[in-house]
Amino acid sequence: MFGFLKQRRQTPSGFSSSSAAEEVTAGIDGSGLVAIVTGASSGIGAETCRVLALRGVRVVMGVRTPSAGERVKEEIVKNVPAADSPHSQILRKAGQKKAEPNRHVSSMSSVKRFADNFNGLNLPLNILINNAGIAFSPFTLSDDGIELQFATNYLGHFLLTNLLLEKMKITAMESGIEGRVVIVASDSYKHTYREGIRFDKLNDASGYKGILAYGQSKLANILRSNELSCRLKEEDAKVVVNSLHPGVVATNITRHLGIIKDILSPIAKLVLRGVEQGAATVCYLALHPQVAGVTGKYFVDFNAVELKPPATDKELSKKLWDFSVSLLQ
Repeated sequence: MFGFLKQRRQTPSGFSSSSAAEEVTAGIDGSGLVAIVTGASSGIGAETCRVLALRGVRVVMGVRTPSAGERVKEEIVKNVPAADSPHSQILRKAGQKKAEPNRHVSSMSSVKRFADNFNGLNLPLNILINNAGIAFSPFTLSDDGIELQFATNYLGHFLLTNLLLEKMKITAMESGIEGRVVIVASDSYKHTYREGIRFDKLNDASGYKGILAYGQSKLANILRSNELSCRLKEEDAKVVVNSLHPGVVATNITRHLGIIKDILSPIAKLVLRGVEQGAATVCYLALHPQVAGVTGKYFVDFNAVELKPPATDKELSKKLWDFSVSLLQ
């Protein structure tokens, strides 16, 4: 029943806003490709893992809680038996051996451990999907003293991508297949603080608003996508980077809304997109030949769209990059 009120107008890509991830990847053979998906234990991340596995991709699941990831893996294997074949793709988790409260992609030590564990698998890396996220949380600092939404949605993925980028470059060079970094952003980038990024007040509770902090983190991801794309083009690296808006999707990302979420949830299930549609543009950017060679773009419903300021500010993207590096030192 999800999304029955959405328009079904077809876009230039040949797909519509109601197209599901299975539909947009139909007929694509991902055999031999390796992908990492963060936030893989629920919502868009879990559906992305399922569809990539269905297309033959070997998927490494980045999860906060291993038991939750294991449940998703078991469900995928039940429906895609080849996903657990030793001679085909194998779904694996890399990261913590035990669940640690409040430690996930917001924890830089956890991100480093994840990257180390992945490198220990001795696998190539073709696709990196930056998906994990939280939304509208009350003001909280991460273990590293960074505002939690910024740390989770942006900085942890900034670090993870940088740690794995060399692996992606080498894989692309040796395989002749372009690498793809897919960054899940949001049209909420338009609704952030007046200054765009609160460089001087990032970790300051005064003036904090959960919805604006969420927009800030998504703006940061778009700026990162633009800047990384420029840097890779200058290197002539065979890795493309694109960001996207998945649509307003019925997932548990709004869990911090508390009773408001409980009241709106029955309505949301009727009018919002399901994860099948929410994961569609993610899977499209990860696999579809239509976007081969396309980089530094922002996609909505399978089509590149023009960004609005300050997401187009090249100086801001460079400043953010340098600021991010300084936070990680």
